[in-house]
Amino acid sequence: MGKSGASIPDEEWERFLREAEAGSQGAPEEPSARARMVTRRLREETGPPEGWRTHQPARRRRGKGWYAVGLLVAAGLLVVALDPGRVAGWLGSGESAPLAAESERPDQPPATGAAVQLPTVEQPFRGSPAVRWGDGTAGIGLPAARATGWMSKEQVVRALGRTRDFLAASSLDPGVLRGERPEKAIALINPHQQDVQDYLATAFRAPSRENDPLLLFSRFANTKVRPVGDVVKTRGRITYREGKRGAVEVTADVTYVYPVVRTAAGSDEVARTIVRRETVMSWDDPAKVVVKPGTFSLVSYKADTTNGGCDTFTGYLTPEFSAERAAAGPGDGPDVDPYDRSTSVDAGTGEAGDAGCRTATRS
Repeated sequence: MGKSGASIPDEEWERFLREAEAGSQGAPEEPSARARMVTRRLREETGPPEGWRTHQPARRRRGKGWYAVGLLVAAGLLVVALDPGRVAGWLGSGESAPLAAESERPDQPPATGAAVQLPTVEQPFRGSPAVRWGDGTAGIGLPAARATGWMSKEQVVRALGRTRDFLAASSLDPGVLRGERPEKAIALINPHQQDVQDYLATAFRAPSRENDPLLLFSRFANTKVRPVGDVVKTRGRITYREGKRGAVEVTADVTYVYPVVRTAAGSDEVARTIVRRETVMSWDDPAKVVVKPGTFSLVSYKADTTNGGCDTFTGYLTPEFSAERAAAGPGDGPDVDPYDRSTSVDAGTGEAGDAGCRTATRS
């Protein structure tokens, strides 16, 4: 007997030995169905376990049921010892838990928080649904590949990967965000598509409503603002289908959230610019279309921007801060939620156009 506990009376000890030899009535002969199910799930599961019910006092069990529970407890302690960060993520609040990748269009906008929390340099996404979004390309859902049109499954995999490379080079590249020309992204566009090449040449030389580089690329004037940190939050998905002449037509619908501060020394007010782009590209069969290998042809491209400039076509996103917003007053267009991805881009969050300068309900 252990030295820390009181001794057991002889009568009680003899009764225990008799029951142990005969087998306690009702003792389980194997772990319960729930114990076996949970043990199997712990072996197979790669994500956080489902939440348990509220705590109830432990009930004593006899026989092999104790053994199953002991295994579960030991497995839990081992997970904590080997990967405490992962367990901490499981136990984190639902408000900050990362969202799963988007696989289809949501049917409603994300919920609005109970209290407004302003962003800071340390927490630039605070108070925004984007706090739960993915970082960079991690927030862009990719579909499973299958043979489509002229492409084999392996070729579709490469096309989807290059599509995501284009999104990264056009909307996430740190140099491009600082105003540099997006050379890597442009290199992925079919150089034989003359109308698009004309648009690109004009858009960077003389940007206008018709030739606006911001339809495809995210750029800030580094003399005025600079990104906060090195994370851009994203939410979106890539889909594909067979297009014309057996091409693989890929659509990327992604919302990007950019936190910035003024370039002036000592500036710490964080503003967020939110851009949603829908870009449709065609990975053409080179036997049917004149195309440089490894490049795509643009089918369509459009963007909605919040706090990036309304009816201003400088080739750069031009966010406003609190002083400018107070001086400008509300826009003359309808209110819009820039985080609402339940509608198409045409019906969504745009600031410029016939509807006037819209007022964002949140940033």
